[in-house]
Amino acid sequence: MRRRHYLVTYDIADDRRRERAFKTLLGFGDHAQYSVFFCELDDRELAQLRGRLRQAIHAKEDQVLIVDLGVASRPLVGGLEVIGRGYEPPVRTVVI
Repeated sequence: MRRRHYLVTYDIADDRRRERAFKTLLGFGDHAQYSVFFCELDDRELAQLRGRLRQAIHAKEDQVLIVDLGVASRPLVGGLEVIGRGYEPPVRTVVI
């Protein structure tokens, strides 16, 4: 399966639901700003994320946006324009 980069952002007024969405997204991506995450997902992971977020939010009051940023083989920072303080992707280490 090909992995793709996604930008996921949310607008959730309720503290409890916002915390659930935040914790859900922590398991799938990198926290970039207050309600913004960068995720690298395959089709199965994207479907899981969508399902968990649907359970975490109130569909009539909350909003989650998922933006496809392209294939993961292209570095995310190559297509990212930053104004101000630079974006520093987290360093991932493999623990065996």
